[in-house]
Amino acid sequence: MKLLGISGSLRTTSSNAALLRAVDRVGPPGTTVAVFDGLDTLPHFSPDRDVDPAPAPVAALRDLIDAADALVICSPEYAHGMPGSLKNALDWLVSAPEPIHKPVLVVSASPGGAAHAHAQLLEVLRTMSMRVVDGGAHVFSRARVDADGEVTEPAMLADLRAGLAALAEVCARRHEHA
Repeated sequence: MKLLGISGSLRTTSSNAALLRAVDRVGPPGTTVAVFDGLDTLPHFSPDRDVDPAPAPVAALRDLIDAADALVICSPEYAHGMPGSLKNALDWLVSAPEPIHKPVLVVSASPGGAAHAHAQLLEVLRTMSMRVVDGGAHVFSRARVDADGEVTEPAMLADLRAGLAALAEVCARRHEHA
């Protein structure tokens, strides 16, 4: 299973980026994870700019999504919502064919919890016709990573394993029907 990970946080020491690194460690055998690190390079979305050819950073994101079997999106919560940079990226994908019916594992994590952002993100992804696997909203922060910035908390790793197993099942069913 070839995954594309997207962290909704631009923070260098993001706990959401740490969760994506953990996905790479705990995924089913044969799972590979590429992480999209260009969220901050995407131009502000405007329908007037969503033309062919797409701006280079947008085209690169769409190509990465097309090449992936599934996505993993880890997002923090800011002011009871998903970060604007993540919403901007999703806005660039609304008119694109690449994410349609693409399986996506969604995990939201913030120090105070991420229920509002998680619900918002699920709604947007379902509206975009993506096949959502709900990995849940978690109270999680950089305080729960080790000195190397890696997730070691057994409960969180177990939740990620369960979400990835469900994502693998969705991918397998998708390939059976292709």
